[in-house]
Amino acid sequence: MYKSLVSKTIIILFSFLILVALSLPILLKSLGLHPDFDSKTFELNGRKALIIASSHNVLNLPGEVRGKPTGVASSELTVPYYEFMNSGMDVDLASIKGGEIPIDPETLIFLIRTQSDKKFQNDIKAMKKLKNSMLIDDVDFTKYDLIYIAGGWGAAYDLGYSEILGSKISEAYYANKIIGAICHGPLGLLNAKDKNGKLLIAGRKMTGVTDKQVIELGIEMTPQHPETELRKAGVIFESKSKFNDLFANHVVVDDEKRFVTGQNQNAGHETAQMMMSILAEEI
Repeated sequence: MYKSLVSKTIIILFSFLILVALSLPILLKSLGLHPDFDSKTFELNGRKALIIASSHNVLNLPGEVRGKPTGVASSELTVPYYEFMNSGMDVDLASIKGGEIPIDPETLIFLIRTQSDKKFQNDIKAMKKLKNSMLIDDVDFTKYDLIYIAGGWGAAYDLGYSEILGSKISEAYYANKIIGAICHGPLGLLNAKDKNGKLLIAGRKMTGVTDKQVIELGIEMTPQHPETELRKAGVIFESKSKFNDLFANHVVVDDEKRFVTGQNQNAGHETAQMMMSILAEEI
Protein backbone atom coordinates (compact mmCIF):
# COMPACT_ATOMS: atom_id res chain seq x y z
CA MET A 1 0.00 0.00 0.00
CA TYR A 2 2.85 2.39 0.89
CA LYS A 3 4.56 1.71 -2.43
CA SER A 4 1.31 2.30 -4.30
CA LEU A 5 0.80 5.64 -2.55
CA VAL A 6 4.36 6.74 -3.39
CA SER A 7 3.89 5.73 -7.03
CA LYS A 8 0.63 7.67 -7.29
CA THR A 9 2.25 10.72 -5.69
CA ILE A 10 5.16 10.60 -8.14
CA ILE A 11 2.77 10.31 -11.09
CA ILE A 12 0.73 13.28 -9.83
CA LEU A 13 3.84 15.41 -9.32
CA PHE A 14 5.24 14.45 -12.70
CA SER A 15 1.95 15.28 -14.41
CA PHE A 16 1.85 18.62 -12.61
CA LEU A 17 5.36 19.49 -13.77
CA ILE A 18 4.49 18.62 -17.36
CA LEU A 19 1.39 20.82 -17.16
CA VAL A 20 3.44 23.72 -15.78
CA ALA A 21 6.08 23.31 -18.51
CA LEU A 22 3.44 23.29 -21.24
CA SER A 23 1.80 26.39 -19.76
CA LEU A 24 4.99 28.49 -19.49
CA PRO A 25 5.13 29.60 -23.15
CA ILE A 26 1.53 30.79 -22.88
CA LEU A 27 2.33 32.66 -19.68
CA LEU A 28 5.38 34.32 -21.21
CA LYS A 29 3.37 35.41 -24.24
CA SER A 30 0.67 36.85 -21.99
CA LEU A 31 3.35 38.92 -20.26
CA GLY A 32 4.49 40.36 -23.62
CA LEU A 33 7.11 38.00 -25.06
CA HIS A 34 6.74 37.56 -28.83
CA PRO A 35 3.33 39.22 -29.02
CA ASP A 36 0.88 38.23 -31.73
CA PHE A 37 0.62 40.72 -34.59
CA ASP A 38 -2.11 41.18 -37.16
CA SER A 39 0.16 41.17 -40.19
CA LYS A 40 -0.90 42.62 -43.52
CA THR A 41 0.14 41.21 -46.90
CA PHE A 42 1.59 43.78 -49.32
CA GLU A 43 1.86 43.53 -53.11
CA LEU A 44 5.65 43.45 -53.31
CA ASN A 45 6.27 40.69 -55.82
CA GLY A 46 9.72 40.99 -57.37
CA ARG A 47 10.93 43.44 -54.72
CA LYS A 48 14.02 42.47 -52.75
CA ALA A 49 14.92 42.43 -49.05
CA LEU A 50 18.34 41.85 -47.52
CA ILE A 51 18.65 40.53 -43.97
CA ILE A 52 22.04 41.14 -42.33
CA ALA A 53 23.30 39.23 -39.30
CA SER A 54 26.24 38.85 -36.96
CA SER A 55 28.93 36.22 -37.50
CA HIS A 56 30.03 36.15 -33.86
CA ASN A 57 29.17 32.92 -32.04
CA VAL A 58 30.71 33.10 -28.55
CA LEU A 59 29.49 35.07 -25.54
CA ASN A 60 32.98 35.84 -24.31
CA LEU A 61 34.51 38.25 -21.84
CA PRO A 62 36.91 40.96 -23.10
CA GLY A 63 40.27 39.42 -23.92
CA GLU A 64 38.91 35.87 -23.89
CA VAL A 65 37.84 33.58 -26.72
CA ARG A 66 35.79 31.02 -24.81
CA GLY A 67 32.24 31.29 -23.56
CA LYS A 68 28.68 30.13 -24.11
CA PRO A 69 27.51 29.69 -27.71
CA THR A 70 25.63 32.71 -29.00
CA GLY A 71 24.86 34.46 -32.25
CA VAL A 72 21.69 35.86 -33.78
CA ALA A 73 18.46 35.76 -31.79
CA SER A 74 16.51 33.35 -33.98
CA SER A 75 13.16 35.15 -34.11
CA GLU A 76 14.87 38.43 -34.98
CA LEU A 77 15.85 36.81 -38.26
CA THR A 78 13.05 34.33 -38.91
CA VAL A 79 10.05 36.56 -38.16
CA PRO A 80 11.04 39.36 -40.61
CA TYR A 81 12.16 36.71 -43.12
CA TYR A 82 8.66 35.28 -43.40
CA GLU A 83 7.02 38.70 -43.20
CA PHE A 84 8.97 39.71 -46.32
CA MET A 85 8.44 36.35 -48.03
CA ASN A 86 4.69 36.40 -47.38
CA SER A 87 4.43 39.65 -49.33
CA GLY A 88 6.16 38.15 -52.34
CA MET A 89 9.61 39.59 -51.76
CA ASP A 90 12.86 37.85 -52.66
CA VAL A 91 14.90 37.59 -49.45
CA ASP A 92 18.67 37.13 -49.19
CA LEU A 93 20.82 36.66 -46.10
CA ALA A 94 24.23 38.23 -45.56
CA SER A 95 26.61 38.41 -42.61
CA ILE A 96 29.80 40.10 -41.46
CA LYS A 97 32.03 37.16 -42.39
CA GLY A 98 29.75 35.28 -44.78
CA GLY A 99 29.04 31.57 -44.55
CA GLU A 100 26.97 30.02 -41.79
CA ILE A 101 25.11 32.46 -39.56
CA PRO A 102 25.25 31.33 -35.91
CA ILE A 103 21.91 31.11 -34.14
CA ASP A 104 21.89 31.55 -30.37
CA PRO A 105 20.75 28.11 -29.13
CA GLU A 106 18.97 29.62 -26.13
CA THR A 107 16.58 31.41 -28.49
CA LEU A 108 15.43 28.05 -29.86
CA ILE A 109 14.46 26.46 -26.57
CA PHE A 110 10.87 25.33 -26.13
CA LEU A 111 9.87 28.19 -23.83
CA ILE A 112 10.65 31.04 -26.22
CA ARG A 113 10.92 29.80 -29.80
CA THR A 114 8.34 31.17 -32.20
CA GLN A 115 6.29 29.57 -34.96
CA SER A 116 8.61 31.30 -37.43
CA ASP A 117 11.61 29.64 -35.75
CA LYS A 118 10.01 26.22 -36.12
CA LYS A 119 9.08 26.87 -39.75
CA PHE A 120 12.55 28.16 -40.61
CA GLN A 121 14.31 25.14 -39.10
CA ASN A 122 12.25 22.88 -41.39
CA ASP A 123 12.56 25.12 -44.46
CA ILE A 124 15.25 23.60 -46.70
CA LYS A 125 15.69 26.74 -48.84
CA ALA A 126 15.82 29.04 -45.83
CA MET A 127 18.35 26.86 -43.99
CA LYS A 128 20.53 26.75 -47.10
CA LYS A 129 20.62 30.54 -47.11
CA LEU A 130 21.47 30.53 -43.39
CA LYS A 131 24.38 28.13 -43.86
CA ASN A 132 25.68 29.94 -46.93
CA SER A 133 25.06 33.60 -46.22
CA MET A 134 26.68 36.18 -48.46
CA LEU A 135 29.69 38.18 -47.29
CA ILE A 136 28.54 41.78 -46.88
CA ASP A 137 31.69 43.01 -48.63
CA ASP A 138 30.44 41.41 -51.85
CA VAL A 139 26.83 42.59 -51.65
CA ASP A 140 25.49 45.64 -53.44
CA PHE A 141 23.01 46.98 -50.90
CA THR A 142 21.54 49.38 -53.46
CA LYS A 143 20.04 46.43 -55.36
CA TYR A 144 17.62 45.83 -52.49
CA ASP A 145 14.47 47.73 -51.56
CA LEU A 146 14.68 46.90 -47.85
CA ILE A 147 17.78 46.44 -45.68
CA TYR A 148 17.11 44.83 -42.32
CA ILE A 149 19.63 44.09 -39.54
CA ALA A 150 18.89 41.34 -37.01
CA GLY A 151 20.18 41.46 -33.44
CA GLY A 152 21.17 39.03 -30.73
CA TRP A 153 24.15 38.97 -28.37
CA GLY A 154 26.56 38.13 -31.19
CA ALA A 155 25.75 41.45 -32.83
CA ALA A 156 27.31 43.30 -29.88
CA TYR A 157 30.72 41.99 -30.97
CA ASP A 158 30.86 42.78 -34.68
CA LEU A 159 28.07 44.92 -36.19
CA GLY A 160 29.12 48.17 -34.52
CA TYR A 161 32.77 47.69 -35.44
CA SER A 162 32.28 47.05 -39.15
CA GLU A 163 33.36 50.01 -41.27
CA ILE A 164 32.25 48.08 -44.35
CA LEU A 165 28.73 47.67 -42.99
CA GLY A 166 28.63 51.37 -42.16
CA SER A 167 29.70 52.26 -45.68
CA LYS A 168 27.13 49.91 -47.21
CA ILE A 169 24.35 51.40 -45.06
CA SER A 170 25.35 54.88 -46.25
CA GLU A 171 25.18 53.74 -49.88
CA ALA A 172 21.74 52.24 -49.29
CA TYR A 173 20.53 55.42 -47.62
CA TYR A 174 21.64 57.64 -50.51
CA ALA A 175 20.02 55.20 -52.92
CA ASN A 176 16.73 55.91 -51.10
CA LYS A 177 16.39 52.47 -49.56
CA ILE A 178 14.45 51.74 -46.35
CA ILE A 179 16.61 50.49 -43.48
CA GLY A 180 15.43 48.58 -40.44
CA ALA A 181 16.98 46.97 -37.35
CA ILE A 182 15.91 45.57 -34.00
CA CYS A 183 17.43 44.85 -30.59
CA HIS A 184 21.24 44.84 -31.06
CA GLY A 185 20.80 45.29 -34.81
CA PRO A 186 20.91 49.12 -34.69
CA LEU A 187 24.59 48.81 -33.70
CA GLY A 188 25.12 48.12 -37.40
CA LEU A 189 24.13 51.74 -38.12
CA LEU A 190 26.83 53.32 -35.96
CA ASN A 191 29.46 53.69 -38.68
CA ALA A 192 27.18 55.02 -41.40
CA LYS A 193 28.20 58.55 -42.46
CA ASP A 194 26.51 61.29 -44.43
CA LYS A 195 28.15 63.12 -47.33
CA ASN A 196 29.82 65.51 -44.89
CA GLY A 197 31.39 62.69 -42.91
CA LYS A 198 29.02 63.07 -39.97
CA LEU A 199 27.13 60.21 -38.33
CA LEU A 200 24.07 59.46 -40.41
CA ILE A 201 21.90 58.53 -37.44
CA ALA A 202 22.69 61.57 -35.30
CA GLY A 203 19.53 63.53 -34.45
CA ARG A 204 17.19 60.75 -35.58
CA LYS A 205 14.54 59.04 -33.45
CA MET A 206 15.51 55.41 -32.90
CA THR A 207 15.34 52.56 -30.44
CA GLY A 208 17.17 49.35 -29.58
CA VAL A 209 17.57 47.04 -26.63
CA THR A 210 17.70 49.07 -23.42
CA ASP A 211 20.51 49.14 -20.89
CA LYS A 212 17.85 48.10 -18.37
CA GLN A 213 17.11 44.89 -20.28
CA VAL A 214 20.82 44.09 -20.61
CA ILE A 215 21.22 44.44 -16.85
CA GLU A 216 18.07 42.43 -16.12
CA LEU A 217 19.33 39.57 -18.29
CA GLY A 218 22.71 39.71 -16.57
CA ILE A 219 24.74 39.86 -19.76
CA GLU A 220 26.77 43.03 -19.38
CA MET A 221 30.12 41.70 -20.60
CA THR A 222 29.42 42.38 -24.26
CA PRO A 223 31.55 45.20 -25.72
CA GLN A 224 28.63 47.34 -26.92
CA HIS A 225 25.14 48.04 -25.56
CA PRO A 226 22.67 49.56 -28.06
CA GLU A 227 21.08 52.23 -25.86
CA THR A 228 24.46 53.47 -24.66
CA GLU A 229 26.02 53.50 -28.13
CA LEU A 230 23.03 55.03 -29.89
CA ARG A 231 22.89 57.86 -27.37
CA LYS A 232 26.63 58.45 -27.85
CA ALA A 233 25.99 58.71 -31.58
CA GLY A 234 23.48 61.49 -31.01
CA VAL A 235 20.32 59.44 -31.51
CA ILE A 236 17.10 60.64 -29.91
CA PHE A 237 16.58 57.36 -28.08
CA GLU A 238 13.07 56.12 -27.36
CA SER A 239 11.92 53.04 -25.48
CA LYS A 240 9.14 51.58 -23.41
CA SER A 241 9.56 49.75 -20.14
CA LYS A 242 7.82 47.06 -18.11
CA PHE A 243 8.60 45.36 -14.81
CA ASN A 244 11.17 43.55 -16.97
CA ASP A 245 12.08 45.00 -20.37
CA LEU A 246 12.19 41.50 -21.89
CA PHE A 247 8.42 41.91 -22.15
CA ALA A 248 8.41 45.49 -23.45
CA ASN A 249 7.96 46.45 -27.10
CA HIS A 250 8.43 49.62 -29.12
CA VAL A 251 8.97 50.47 -32.78
CA VAL A 252 10.21 53.85 -34.01
CA VAL A 253 10.14 55.40 -37.47
CA ASP A 254 12.41 58.42 -37.97
CA ASP A 255 10.87 61.63 -39.30
CA GLU A 256 12.26 61.01 -42.78
CA LYS A 257 10.71 57.52 -42.88
CA ARG A 258 14.04 55.99 -43.83
CA PHE A 259 14.90 54.10 -40.63
CA VAL A 260 12.61 51.72 -38.75
CA THR A 261 13.96 50.38 -35.47
CA GLY A 262 12.52 47.95 -32.93
CA GLN A 263 13.38 47.85 -29.24
CA ASN A 264 13.97 44.12 -28.83
CA GLN A 265 13.03 40.59 -29.85
CA ASN A 266 9.33 41.42 -29.60
CA ALA A 267 9.45 43.89 -32.49
CA GLY A 268 10.14 41.61 -35.48
CA HIS A 269 6.64 41.56 -36.97
CA GLU A 270 5.90 45.25 -36.52
CA THR A 271 9.30 46.44 -37.76
CA ALA A 272 9.10 44.37 -40.95
CA GLN A 273 5.48 45.41 -41.48
CA MET A 274 6.30 49.08 -41.08
CA MET A 275 9.22 48.81 -43.52
CA MET A 276 6.97 47.22 -46.13
CA SER A 277 4.22 49.75 -45.51
CA ILE A 278 6.60 52.63 -46.22
CA LEU A 279 7.88 50.86 -49.34
CA ALA A 280 4.34 50.21 -50.59
CA GLU A 281 3.51 53.91 -50.20
CA GLU A 282 6.52 54.84 -52.33
CA ILE A 283 5.78 52.49 -55.20
